Amino acid sequence: MGNLVYTDTLPGGKHWSLLMRRNMRLRLTDVEGGANIGMLFYNPQNLLERYNAPDTLKCQHTFKLTTGHCLYSDMGRIFCSIVGDTFGWHETVSGNTTKATVTRKWGEKSYQTARNDWQQNGHDSFLVEGSKYGLTRRDLAANVNWFSKIVVADDGATSLDTTVAKAGAQVELRFEMETLVLFHTCPHPFNPANSYPRKGAQFEIFEGPPAADDDPARLSRPENGRGFENNRIFLAGCCEEAH
Repeated sequence: MGNLVYTDTLPGGKHWSLLMRRNMRLRLTDVEGGANIGMLFYNPQNLLERYNAPDTLKCQHTFKLTTGHCLYSDMGRIFCSIVGDTFGWHETVSGNTTKATVTRKWGEKSYQTARNDWQQNGHDSFLVEGSKYGLTRRDLAANVNWFSKIVVADDGATSLDTTVAKAGAQVELRFEMETLVLFHTCPHPFNPANSYPRKGAQFEIFEGPPAADDDPARLSRPENGRGFENNRIFLAGCCEEAH
């Protein structure tokens, strides 16, 4: 691990954004256990390029995200790779809470009445952060939910597995290209808690080396090898369409 550049803790039910440089590491920690970190990725050089959840899953033949997996853009490039994970299962199919779902589950607490204890939702959190960079509702995509594991019953019903939550769980991302990151600590849309859950998360930014030729993420799937090659061509400025 390289030098620590920055660290902070985002309280539960809040949102933030940052620009990650290529080869930098972002380590996320579930401080108390039971946190959910919703996250989206964009190319700051072309905000039309953003995270693509379907391609991320299908090209790696997986339903979960963990060590060795890459997170893809809709241009066939890799935003980041998961280089460390003590949780073991992160999902990218359930989306966000909205104002309506939060109100239905936990009632309504606005900023005007509750100040900093108001009950925010993931959808609006992404809109607030995205607006700082000119992004609007049309730019939102299916997001990652770090530290959230979903299970599917025999009848197809989907639920959040709350038994796997553990304080101190970490996931570490290595960024393969410069990336705009939007994230929030709002509850998972399937969270069954009786009251609005406020679970914070720590984030740390480290310096780090680039992926080696024998990097596990690069070699885990042939598709990932092609994704890294698409990144190489893009970063060399040779051409825009390489996928």
